[in-house]
Amino acid sequence: QLNKGADSARGDDASSLKKTVASWLNESRPTPNPPISSVDKSGRGFYHDATGELLCPVDFHWANPRTKEGIRNYEPDFQVTAHSWPAFLYSNGKYDPDDPTKGLFKSAWLVRTFKHIFTSPSSAGEIRPDEEEPLGYQESSHKRSRTSGERRTRSNIATILGMRSVQPRAIAYSAVQLRFALSSCGAWRIVDDEFDHRQFYIYIIDYFEHPPTSAAKASIDTLLVWWNR
Repeated sequence: QLNKGADSARGDDASSLKKTVASWLNESRPTPNPPISSVDKSGRGFYHDATGELLCPVDFHWANPRTKEGIRNYEPDFQVTAHSWPAFLYSNGKYDPDDPTKGLFKSAWLVRTFKHIFTSPSSAGEIRPDEEEPLGYQESSHKRSRTSGERRTRSNIATILGMRSVQPRAIAYSAVQLRFALSSCGAWRIVDDEFDHRQFYIYIIDYFEHPPTSAAKASIDTLLVWWNR
């Protein structure tokens, strides 16, 4: 029964984000050409520049035509696996090879997905995907007033999940849902070509919960403070 409930919740989130992420992408600048369909996902993933750029592993450069060709043709030198972070995890999609953790898990796309799932769809709509502000679980006082229905929705979710703050597993779940929404997969599956969603989820949790050094732990603590401000 618990597995059924979890599968149902995941399916509901995926269905909702399928349409919502398409809307976010179509509202972004530059506007995707062609526009992202909210119904048919077959044109997403690496078949569209807008989604391909976000899904592209940071080891590769999506702007390079050779990268696009290699990924789309499933060439061995351009494998897309959970072993390399996708660009959508980074603030503004910017990866610094000299500082690999800079901006990691600070993507507004990821924060917006978290808000859509765990607070309310309306709270996700209050920010733009390209914003760089810390956009965590706690709402600032200058946000617009919500309707009673919106307040009730948020209260119920927080109560049901017992959430008092943003936790690594919620971030990991949001990342998996966003990755699936950006992909061309029409139906949920654990392994999408060579990308394993379960591994991806585990790698993110390991990053947060098992830092290799005291300096890395301090960096994770700072990151979680950022998410919760």
